[in-house]
Amino acid sequence: MFDLERWQEIFDTIRKNKLRTFLTGLSVASGIFILVILLGFGQGMQNGIAHEFEEDSATSVWVWPGVTSKEFKGLNPGRTIQLRNENYTSSLALFGDEVEYKSPRIFVRDVKVNYGKEALVYGIQGVSYDFQFIENAKMSEGRFLNYLDEVNTAKVAIIGNKIKKDVFKDIKTPLGEFINISGVLFKIVGIYSEREDREEERIYIPITTAQQVFNGGDRINNMSYTLPVMDNFDEAVVQAISFKENLQAHLQQVHKVAPEDTGAIQVWSALEEAKRYYSLTGNIKFFFWFVGICTIIAGVVGVSNIMLIVVKERTREIGIRKALGAKPWSIVGMILHESIFVTAISGFAGLIFSMGLLEIVGPHIEVDYILNPSVNFNVAISTVLVLIIAGAVAGFFPAWRAASIHTIDALRDE
Repeated sequence: MFDLERWQEIFDTIRKNKLRTFLTGLSVASGIFILVILLGFGQGMQNGIAHEFEEDSATSVWVWPGVTSKEFKGLNPGRTIQLRNENYTSSLALFGDEVEYKSPRIFVRDVKVNYGKEALVYGIQGVSYDFQFIENAKMSEGRFLNYLDEVNTAKVAIIGNKIKKDVFKDIKTPLGEFINISGVLFKIVGIYSEREDREEERIYIPITTAQQVFNGGDRINNMSYTLPVMDNFDEAVVQAISFKENLQAHLQQVHKVAPEDTGAIQVWSALEEAKRYYSLTGNIKFFFWFVGICTIIAGVVGVSNIMLIVVKERTREIGIRKALGAKPWSIVGMILHESIFVTAISGFAGLIFSMGLLEIVGPHIEVDYILNPSVNFNVAISTVLVLIIAGAVAGFFPAWRAASIHTIDALRDE
C-alpha cells in the first residue's frame, strides 16, 4: 500500500542532506557505470576477434615449410623444407574425407606485370579453384577460377577490387581485358572483394599455369584446407587439432623431420587459434566482472555507512516514534525505503547513462580487436536488480539497529 507520509519523510531527509545523498548515489551509479562499460568492452573484444577470424574461413588450416632445427635420421639441422605437388596429393589421399575445400598455393616471383604501357606492382599467386572459399573472397564481377582452368592451364586471371579502382578506373569493367605477365597475356575473367584493401592487391591465376609457365616445376609454397562446419564449437576445435596433428605428423615423416621439430613444417589452425583468443577474452571479461562488482560493493558499503549515520542522527526521533507506539518493523521499513530508493535511482541512472554511451559511441569505435562494444540488456537489468537487493541488505542492518534501540536510551540521546 502506498504510504504518502513515508515518502514525504524520505524526500525531506534527502533535501536536508543533498550533498551526502548525492555522493552516496554517485558511488552507486559509478559502480554500475563502470561495470557496464567494462562488460561492453569485453563483448567488443570478443566481437573484434570473431570479425578478425572472418577474414578467412573459420575452419581453415594452413601448412607452410620452414627450416629444420634438429638432427634426424643422420640428416643435419638447417635443411630447408620444400613442399611439392606429391605432398598435396598424398595428404588428400589420407585425409581428403575430412576436408571440405583444399588448395595448394605458389607465389609467382621475379615477373613483370603490365597493362598496356602501365607497370603493375601487385603480387601474383597460383591457386586452385577452391581457394575462393578458403580465403573467403566474394566475387563482385565475373567468376573465380574453375576446374577446367586448372586442367587446361588456362591463361586467365582474377584481380581484386583495389586493382580495378587503381588501374582500370577509366573503363567500365576490366572483364575481358588482358594483362601481360612476363610476355604472356592473361585474360581477366573475375573481380573479387575482401574485407581489407591489402587483401585485394593480389592477382590469382591457376596453379598449374603458374607452375608450367613460370618455371615453378612441382614446387608449392603452402597448402590450405577447410574442415566441415560443426554445430558444437568445442567438438570442432577437437576435430581441427586432430587433423592438424595428423597432417603435420604425415609431412614430418615424408620429409624426415624430427617429431618435436615443429618449426620445420608449420601447421596453423584458425579454430585452435580462435579458441586461444576466446579463452583470453573470457578471462578478461571475468576480470572486468570482478573489478565492476568490487566497485559496486564499495558503493553498497557507502549506502550502509550513510544509513548508519542517518540512524545515529535520528535516534531521538526513532525513540519518540517508539514511545508513541511505532512497531519495530515500521522503523525497519522507514530506513529500508530510503536505502532502496537511493540505490535504485542511482543504479538505474548509472545503467541508462552507460547503455546510452555504448549505444552512441560503440558503433564508431575503430580499434584493433574491438568491434561494437555492447552489453546484453537483460544482463544489465539483472545487475541493477541485484544491486537493489544488495542495497536493501545494506540498509537492513542499520534499520535493525534503529529498531533495537531502547525507547528510554533513544529519548535521552542528544
